[in-house]
Amino acid sequence: MAESLADRKRRARRILDGLARMYPGARIELESSTPLELLVATILSAQCTDQRVNQVTAGLFPKYRTARDWAAIPPPRLEREIHSTGFYRAKAKSILGMARALVERHGGEVPRTLDELTRLPGVGRKTANVVLGNAFGIPALAVDTHVTRVSQRLGLTRATDPEKIHDDLVAIFPPDRLTEASHLLIWHGRRTCQARAPKCPECGVRALCPWPGKTRPASSKPAATGDAKRGRKVRKG
Repeated sequence: MAESLADRKRRARRILDGLARMYPGARIELESSTPLELLVATILSAQCTDQRVNQVTAGLFPKYRTARDWAAIPPPRLEREIHSTGFYRAKAKSILGMARALVERHGGEVPRTLDELTRLPGVGRKTANVVLGNAFGIPALAVDTHVTRVSQRLGLTRATDPEKIHDDLVAIFPPDRLTEASHLLIWHGRRTCQARAPKCPECGVRALCPWPGKTRPASSKPAATGDAKRGRKVRKG
């Protein structure tokens, strides 16, 4: 029997509650102190770990503090400075275009609406929602690879397109918990519901998960002796 929307909403809330108990400290792991820094860090995080981005931005943020600072960086220099994050040419182009647009259209300030953010070069819906939710406290759901995988396994969406996944999840999660949902699904995907070796026996929402590929707990049976492994009978006494 197909799960009704009302039932899916109830299960989604229970999943969030269960994940919140598993990860009480869940938060964004990109380090930043201003909306502009978070915007830059999120652009750099594409196809790169947050840990690597944090290592790179630790040297960048003290040097480039305003949108004008970023807009004035010569492209070859910026490419060298962000080289280790991968796709450095495309990322440098996005950051420079974004910074110039901020200066030209917004007086150097990061806008606070999805429409204005996604009109900036190199800023898609995911990046915009990261900034809205974490820099401005506006509830927003950011869909990355972890959110995609975990929400599909939990049966919260059957979609594969990030835009459709976003809309499916927004329809069932409480509106005021969208940013929290992003953090919890990402932490769960990184720490437990991993792509290749999910730790299903350790999962706090296992009972709410319909995924047929769940891993089973390790066998508790005692290991066989060498003779038993070889099919020999072992005499007693």
